[in-house]
Formats: sequence, structure tokens, C-alpha cells
Amino acid sequence: MGDAEPVDDRGEQVQAAEREAARQRILAQAEAERIPVEETTRAVPDRRWRRGQR
Repeated sequence: MGDAEPVDDRGEQVQAAEREAARQRILAQAEAERIPVEETTRAVPDRRWRRGQR
């Protein structure tokens, strides 16, 4: 049974590496899709907020 431990450890290392690679891809995609604050527009006010302006 002692021989199985390094194989399990290697499998965990591979899984950890795959998780980190996936994390990096997600972060890179999120950064690429991020809209800078300067380019955003102000939200349209809710109707309830405009009720008193009629």
C-alpha cells in the first residue's frame, strides 16, 4: 500500500495544477471582459424615484 501514496500525491499535484490553470484562464477572461469605470454610464433612475417629478 505504500507504493500507492506517491501515485495519489502525483494525482493531487496534477489536479492542483489543472485547477490553477483554470483559475488563471478565468481571471484572464474576466480581465479581458472588464469595462473600465470611465466607460460605464450612469444607470437610468428607477420609476419610483421619478414619481415626484411629474
